[in-house]
Amino acid sequence: MRNFSKLLPASKLKLVISSIGVLVLVAFSSFILYEATKTDVTVSNNGEIETVKTHADTVKELLDEIAITVGEHDALSHSMDAPIENGMEIEYKTAKQVIVTIDGEEKEYFTVADTIGSFLGENNLSFSDRDDISHSKDEEISDGLQLTVNQAFQVTINDGGEEEQVWTTGGTIQELLDENQITLTDQDKIEPAIEESVTNDTQIQIVRVETKTEEVEESVAFKTETKEDSSLEKGKKNVLAEGKDGKLVKTYEVTYENGKEVDRELIEEEVVQDSENRVVAIGTKEPKQNLVTLSSGSKPSGGKEFTMTASAYTASCSGCSGYTTTGINLNANPNKKVIAVDPNVIPLGSKVWVEGYGEAIAGDTGGHIQGNRIDVHVPTKSDAYRWGVKRVKVKVIN
Repeated sequence: MRNFSKLLPASKLKLVISSIGVLVLVAFSSFILYEATKTDVTVSNNGEIETVKTHADTVKELLDEIAITVGEHDALSHSMDAPIENGMEIEYKTAKQVIVTIDGEEKEYFTVADTIGSFLGENNLSFSDRDDISHSKDEEISDGLQLTVNQAFQVTINDGGEEEQVWTTGGTIQELLDENQITLTDQDKIEPAIEESVTNDTQIQIVRVETKTEEVEESVAFKTETKEDSSLEKGKKNVLAEGKDGKLVKTYEVTYENGKEVDRELIEEEVVQDSENRVVAIGTKEPKQNLVTLSSGSKPSGGKEFTMTASAYTASCSGCSGYTTTGINLNANPNKKVIAVDPNVIPLGSKVWVEGYGEAIAGDTGGHIQGNRIDVHVPTKSDAYRWGVKRVKVKVIN
């Protein structure tokens, strides 16, 4: 300055200094005026608020000034070409990436929502309480969040014949059983196997197996023991002891599936009461000669004569009542001489003579006695066997 002042006269030096002062004043005034003409704008940048003074004409120019680049998915409260106004409030949020995987299918989203619940709502994603979601709905969203959802589905469980629909989001069959408080015993059967994974088309079949020990009481039939008795007429029997059944207890191991018996195995048997034999005395004494074997007398004269086939029967024959068609009680009269006839050949009530049998009454009929066929009554079965079937002369006396 000293050098400069040496070069100029004092008057001129004062003039120069005066000019510089004016320039400085003008520059300062211009700066003050420039700053005073700026517009005040409030900017919220991802929640951080600042007041910006700007001469920008549009929102885009303002954002460029404060180094905010708006991405495709970011949220901006105003359009980029909106004019700047004094007191304007601009809100900007950077979008965050969210990866949503639903039942194994992945999809990318961008959001400015603060919580997972808000994000799900704005994207029309709704899930039930049964679904398995990796994050809670009130959790804040961070960039790159991985949200996994396994949607619940119904599975049919047939437990011992009773079907039940249950909800699940997957996992193994064992985990599904645990969730529903279904327990298995070592004997129970299940399909598919418990380590298999549960899918939409899984149908679970549980067979409840139960083994029980059962005791069954059975009777042991008595045996019949025979003894010869020389004091008893041959062909006759006398029961000396009626006999009594014994008792046998059998122990079985019985297997049930769903309440139905499928197997029975005998594991033990024990006789708890012995049987007692039935004792029967068999007569061996030869009987006295009966009326059938005696002389049947001479053949009477007169009357109509036939040649017939003759068999023999007793009052105790199978199907016999002991009474004849005409009312004769043969049980009370075992030696009564009566023959069964075909009434179309020999009228009932007729007195007849039968060769080898003697005189008798035609007092009975029989289903097989037809035509020239008769049946002679004898006291015992042994008499009937001895008579057999033979051809004889038959004469109707009256």
